[in-house]
Amino acid sequence: MPFPEDLPAPLAKALAERGYAEPTPVQDAVLRPETRGRDLLVSARTGSGKTVAFGLAFAPDLMAEAERLPPPGAPLALVVAPTRELALQVQGELAWLYGPSGGRVVTCVGGTDPVAERRALERGAHIVCGTPGRLRDHLERGNLRPEAIRVVVLDEADEMLDMGFREELEAILETTPASRRTLLFSATVPRAIAQLAQRYQRDAQRITAGEEGSQHSDIDYRALMLAPHEIERAVVNSLRFFEARAALVFCRTRATVTRLQGSLAERGFAAVALSGELSQAERNRALQGLRDGRARVCVATDVAARGIDLPDLGLVIHADLPTDAETLLHRSGRTGRAGRKGIAVLLVPHNRRRAAEALLAAARVKASWGPAPSAEAIRAQDNQRILATAREQVAEEAAEDEQAMARELLEGSPPEAVAAALLRALRGTLPPPEELAAPAERAPAAPRVPRPQEGGQQGAWFRLSVGRQGNADPRWVLPFVCRRGHVTRQEIGRIRVLDRETQFEVAPWAAARFAAAAMRPAEGEDAHIRIAPLPTAPQASAPTNAPASAPAATPPRAAPLPEALRRKRPARKP
Repeated sequence: MPFPEDLPAPLAKALAERGYAEPTPVQDAVLRPETRGRDLLVSARTGSGKTVAFGLAFAPDLMAEAERLPPPGAPLALVVAPTRELALQVQGELAWLYGPSGGRVVTCVGGTDPVAERRALERGAHIVCGTPGRLRDHLERGNLRPEAIRVVVLDEADEMLDMGFREELEAILETTPASRRTLLFSATVPRAIAQLAQRYQRDAQRITAGEEGSQHSDIDYRALMLAPHEIERAVVNSLRFFEARAALVFCRTRATVTRLQGSLAERGFAAVALSGELSQAERNRALQGLRDGRARVCVATDVAARGIDLPDLGLVIHADLPTDAETLLHRSGRTGRAGRKGIAVLLVPHNRRRAAEALLAAARVKASWGPAPSAEAIRAQDNQRILATAREQVAEEAAEDEQAMARELLEGSPPEAVAAALLRALRGTLPPPEELAAPAERAPAAPRVPRPQEGGQQGAWFRLSVGRQGNADPRWVLPFVCRRGHVTRQEIGRIRVLDRETQFEVAPWAAARFAAAAMRPAEGEDAHIRIAPLPTAPQASAPTNAPASAPAATPPRAAPLPEALRRKRPARKP
């Protein structure tokens, strides 16, 4: 269905120049005749084209029947957005949409020079886009004159309330003329949004563009299983395997963002970071690097990535699992926008699979499960891509000087060697994949089975190459073997600390998984400590030390170590 014929000619021209042939569902919904002049409460997911939608919706309020806007003066429209990045993106969209009609769009956002914004407002504007706090400040100081405002748009209203901007929004709505139109756009309409609409809108028309809270149809969700300590390596392999032009990696803390961004840069990825501690100028440079192709990966926290819209973002990686379903949908919604396809990858440590399943169920998202991409799978995929690239280059017609150089090269080298050199050159630009541990099998979902106890079901016994002489202690042994063997505390039974070694029991259902992980070559501070199976279970009379988390039915703990030795780790062997 094409755009309505009664659109102002300059806006129709701008749409055509941008390649808009027909409206998206949300654009079609707000442009229907029955919505004209009415307040609107619109549910639309990010990436649905809602910026252009409300830009077209308030065109009659700004232009009426005129072909061009009047000279800029007091603003006619006010757009409120939750973050600086989103406000700047809205400004960019409205600038090209209203450019042919002589529109002037000004931004007022936190982190920028308020004096420069005041001067821009004094020069006049048709539309002002900004964040709640900065807009309220300009209104209170008299820099932003509200008397001519005909329409107010609250973009991502649910996010603004979640971020604590209720007071600022109410102040803005109460300061602007009561006769204005109010367009409220929100991904969901919880009770707080409904109350805000009831208080500040007049007979608002409710529009739902797509099912609220549902999975975006253009996003392919993948849940990848991995060992808990291999998240960073799995991020590397996911970036290499899915090969998106631009990717966004979400972490929970600023410290994790800094560490992961540095690690990716060392491995050869063009990576930038986005976190709350960065200045606005630094954040703008990072986003611009992604938009113009100088960077390929953005590592960000949830707060820093709110509202950003990156073109050609084909991949979102949840390096840390989201805390709730809403965050999962918000993060993943950065890709699969405006009809483009995208992939959302959840990196799921095997001991958090049930939590991930609950998260996906709450978000009503269906994900395909599998192991994280292995180095072998990435190399096989690289081979196909490199061969395709080499064939494309060979198919291109060579210039005369290139043909002469090729003949000279072939005179001294066999053709196979020349082709191999070309393939090596193409492969050399790719960051190497990481070796990952074999994926652990999921523990059965049956009711919890008690730890192996004396006289009960026998587990599998293993030995650790350090004992009392190396300061081994059950309080250190238990987390160490869990980490090395990718098991939980509930899957470790009895622990016996001897002079030169430590013996411990693993639940029978976890023994094979433990052995596969624990006996692989290790890295790090304790890599010299070896784990091996015991041929036979030790005698019941052997001295026993119970881990700190064992149930009361287990034998008593060993006496506490002296304070001087309590925090010591086993010494390295020479």
